[in-house]
Amino acid sequence: MVKTIIHKLEDGSGAVLLPREMLDNLNLRVGDQLQIIETDDGIILRPVDSNLERQMNAARNVMDKYEAALQKLAK
Repeated sequence: MVKTIIHKLEDGSGAVLLPREMLDNLNLRVGDQLQIIETDDGIILRPVDSNLERQMNAARNVMDKYEAALQKLAK
């Protein structure tokens, strides 16, 4: 288990710093995107799966393109 502190930023938001060793072990780099998942016990930080992101974007594009047809089918 690793402890860290939420650091206050100028705009009032907070930043969580992850130790270099943890970043290296998880193959994360500065600038990588993380999902923040709220649970009853706290939060989970999970790297964004770029393949999943691409699939979700493709699904949104299809839903936008065929919105009227999908609405008819949903009735």
